[in-house]
Amino acid sequence: MEATNEVKPIIKVAAICGSLREGSYHRGLIRAAIQLSQESVKGIEIEYIEIDQLPLLNTDLEGQGTFPPEVEDFRQKIKEADSVLFASPEYNFSLAAPLKNAIDWASRPPNAWANKAAAIISTGGSGGGERAQYHLRQVGVFLDIHFINKPLFCLNAFEPPAKFDKDGNLVNAETKDRLKEVLLALHEFTLRIQGRLQES
Repeated sequence: MEATNEVKPIIKVAAICGSLREGSYHRGLIRAAIQLSQESVKGIEIEYIEIDQLPLLNTDLEGQGTFPPEVEDFRQKIKEADSVLFASPEYNFSLAAPLKNAIDWASRPPNAWANKAAAIISTGGSGGGERAQYHLRQVGVFLDIHFINKPLFCLNAFEPPAKFDKDGNLVNAETKDRLKEVLLALHEFTLRIQGRLQES
């Protein structure tokens, strides 16, 4: 019997970072996820979506079913994605304001988040951003975002050995393996949500 190489269906993932800081570890996590998708996680295409250009939510900026151009572009990219990868820092026991602002803009009718599969990755102090993840999951309930439950990715960035280099790039091999497991789970869950998963 000849061996065959299984071809995995491709999903398009919109990656969003809740921190606007250039050297953010969360940006580093997304860069690492993109690299993994190109090297070892088949079936995933990740596009990093900027949110720093979005104005503060103000419905006075909306027209008759229209939005400011930068908001329209953002909303369209979310609509075109099969799933979303949130890199969410924790600020004051919750998610960051820029991320919440982006979520709110894309939630304006028609809700661009509806029925998207999603995963959250966080890093920070001892909790690794777990409280921000909890709040983000609550927001997702109303918006019909379907988060993977496991694996949970809450990384203590300051616990030895070093996880990031001076430029915010993820360098720890064990953490990269954990991130890979998140991407694999997101791929499978997205296909399941879409009804495209082929049962063996």
